Amino acid sequence: MQEDQQPEAAAEPKPSSSIPEDGLKEASGLSQNISAADAFKILLEVKMKKRQKKPNLPCTVTELVTEEGSKVYVVGTAHFSDSSKRDVVKTIQEVQPDVVVVELCQYRVSMLKMDEKTLLKEAKEISLEKLQQAIKQNGIMSGLMQMLLLKVSAHITEQLGMAPGGEFREAFKEASKVPFCRFHLGDRPIPVTFKRTIAALSLWQKVKLAWGLCFLSDPISKDDVEKCKQKDLLEQMMAEMIGEFPDLHRTIVSERDIFLTYMLKQAAKQIELPRASEAEPRKCIPSVVVGVVGMGHVPGIEKNWNIDLNIQEIMSVPPPSTSSKVLSLVIKATFFGLMGYGCYRIGQSTVQFILSCQQVSVFRG
Repeated sequence: MQEDQQPEAAAEPKPSSSIPEDGLKEASGLSQNISAADAFKILLEVKMKKRQKKPNLPCTVTELVTEEGSKVYVVGTAHFSDSSKRDVVKTIQEVQPDVVVVELCQYRVSMLKMDEKTLLKEAKEISLEKLQQAIKQNGIMSGLMQMLLLKVSAHITEQLGMAPGGEFREAFKEASKVPFCRFHLGDRPIPVTFKRTIAALSLWQKVKLAWGLCFLSDPISKDDVEKCKQKDLLEQMMAEMIGEFPDLHRTIVSERDIFLTYMLKQAAKQIELPRASEAEPRKCIPSVVVGVVGMGHVPGIEKNWNIDLNIQEIMSVPPPSTSSKVLSLVIKATFFGLMGYGCYRIGQSTVQFILSCQQVSVFRG
């Protein structure tokens, strides 16, 4: 897959509802014939007035700077955390960004516009329809892995009574309040991640991982979730994952660190100001970006920030391994075998019922 085949922005929030009152008063006193360039400059000035020169940011925010002088504020979050939602809101309000980038891809963008109650219900329910959709979208092995991870998410949702991704929804809402703020999806497409993960794991690792996910039942509290934002605990968890599943860590974490870094850099390119005429020289200014990602990705983003990245390799999907093909055939054979056995048992019961009915009618006759 080529580099230019990137996920499109989920939405570009309209600035019309985000002009502060002082901006409206200033704009109302101007001529109706004001040019687009002048209107842009006025709104940009309003935005700059609200942007804090020395923003008071949460401790979960990491500031990065590009070679062109653009600033990127990476908010490290826990995906089931109320305090993470507050961190995101505060950061966007303080820096008034030009772009907000979230750790989502086009396959998970629907969670941005769903209400919390619907999401909570969806996250708790693991249905046959969801399994069929996952398998159709990702193939048997990747689809089953997706369902196992959804089971883990459902377990956490059940324990905490909270739908995942609240910080992304808050980012989407806050971005819509900032003039000329664009909203970008920054994560690698989930089918690519699942397929690369399945291809990387050995047969034993797949069985071991599936077994662990199937029987996950440890209680989880909100305090446990907040601890995930502590870097020392996070590094310990990552070290354990690397030791037990090094290939899983590479495809789920390290490769996505690279992809997220690449997308943040793309979003942080300088902004070209509109010109009143073609004769006017071009003028560009550094941009301000807010990135909203899981805390586990922040160290990798920092590590890759000053590296010239090429994402072509991590976007390719390798052919399935022999073990994956064998396991896929076994799963298919088991499924159709059970279906066939079920049909056989139903058919046998039906025949026995018909015969018994005939015997009763003969006896009565």
